[in-house]
Amino acid sequence: MLSLRLFRLCSLHATSNQAPILQQCYKGYKVTGLRSSFTGSWKMGSDQSPVSCQNVVVMRHGERLDNLEPSWVGRAARPWDPPLAEVGRKRAFETGWKVRKGVGSPIRRVFVSPFLRCVQTAVELVASLSALGPYKVKVSVEYGLCEMMNNRAIRPNVAPKDGKMGFDIAECEAMLPPETVDTNVERVYKELPQWGESVLQAGVRYQQLIKDLADKYPTENLLLVTHGEGVKVAVSSFRKDAVVNEVDYCGYVELRRPIFKKDDTFTTGEFDLLTPSGQTGVSYFLPHPLRNDTNQTSP
Repeated sequence: MLSLRLFRLCSLHATSNQAPILQQCYKGYKVTGLRSSFTGSWKMGSDQSPVSCQNVVVMRHGERLDNLEPSWVGRAARPWDPPLAEVGRKRAFETGWKVRKGVGSPIRRVFVSPFLRCVQTAVELVASLSALGPYKVKVSVEYGLCEMMNNRAIRPNVAPKDGKMGFDIAECEAMLPPETVDTNVERVYKELPQWGESVLQAGVRYQQLIKDLADKYPTENLLLVTHGEGVKVAVSSFRKDAVVNEVDYCGYVELRRPIFKKDDTFTTGEFDLLTPSGQTGVSYFLPHPLRNDTNQTSP
């Protein structure tokens, strides 16, 4: 597996010309170790200037095995929790390389859904992010990033009859590079959402969780590894009227917000969606695009 990753890295290093996806938007000093407060939003003309920006990348997992090998379901002990296919591992590793190439301020924390395909995606991402040398990143399993807990997302023929997924956080963490696991993290969700949640409830969950995780770590850039619906919500929640057409495997979007500091306290502005439609595996459009807004894409 290591030799395969090195081969992928050499190939990517020789051919990649990916434009930056993350960069600092304000020059300023590094601020750490201060208490945080999150009130209000930044408006032009404010007497407060941002000292930095926070970037949050929200990504879907790679290709799942059961979609490429349907017979896997019949012999699986946990048919609702398929692993990545090899092509999914490869795509995840390559996507991690693209993210690192574009990072102006490095991603310091990765949060991942407990589903196996997401954990395995995170393993490849971290390997890629770390491939060119020391890259300090902490990884945590977050229940709230899980798949929608309903039969729309988890097919009735494979869903557990009692709605219990049987995830073991310790087993999930054991798959990750041990030096990256944050054993002291306080999870936003202490357990999985209840089975039978609606699409609307899942959307509210994803939207609030993105904000909650960002607010916990305002001076760090985050990468959230989740499911297709989570990426859709990241677009529609932070780009008014956006309609998402498609989220490809390992498709991702970048959110950014300004960070302010006053009297040893942090405040934040609102998140903006920076990723144009179709650039990173996520296609969306706005039914009524506004003039002079280059980030908005019509059909």
